Amino acid sequence: MKKNMGSADKIVRITIAAVIAFLFYKELIGGTLGIVLLILALIFVITSFISFCPLYTLFGINSCPRKETDITEKK
Repeated sequence: MKKNMGSADKIVRITIAAVIAFLFYKELIGGTLGIVLLILALIFVITSFISFCPLYTLFGINSCPRKETDITEKK
């Protein structure tokens, strides 16, 4: 798996997952919606830790910073 998630993307996903977990813990969301959102939060955390999102590959998205190459080295 080639990494396709940048740092900003990971921070946003982990923040969203933490908010969902907090809302579920405080019982502001519950039932089926709460379970679905907790599963989504878990997926966000897992994809953040491995820096790979399968949906990004389907849509051709890559939020990793580009590696700059020195043009003078190639001459």
